[in-house]
Amino acid sequence: MQEIMQFAGNHTILSLAWVVLLVLVIVTTVKGMFSKVKTISRGEATRLINKEDAVVVDVRNRDEYRKGHISGAMNVAAADIKKGSVGELEKHKAQPIIVVCANGTSAAEPAAQLSALDFAQVYVLKDGVSGWSGENLPLVRGK
Repeated sequence: MQEIMQFAGNHTILSLAWVVLLVLVIVTTVKGMFSKVKTISRGEATRLINKEDAVVVDVRNRDEYRKGHISGAMNVAAADIKKGSVGELEKHKAQPIIVVCANGTSAAEPAAQLSALDFAQVYVLKDGVSGWSGENLPLVRGK
């Protein structure tokens, strides 16, 4: 124990960085455990789409959506979800909703907002459309 304290005293910045990273990992883990929005794999997404009639919501911009999207996906801008104007998506509140973005990083916030708008089951696709196409799963182009 004395050696740890001596190391921390000699390397203050390194020790503080380690403590900050530890706290961030703990906070992120606890936040993920208690979040209503869950991150799912591509296999689980496929199961939800095929067996439970899940609705895929693509929050990328219109041009990216046209270059390739998951079959049956609805293109709803993240800004529209933030404003609460989900339009056609409103009638799918009871169905599972899978929110996708380009690489899985920007879908969490719109998904949380959908959950706050009383959508029953909201999920985020891990690695987004890039992970989907990376496993050679089909994408639809155009429209």
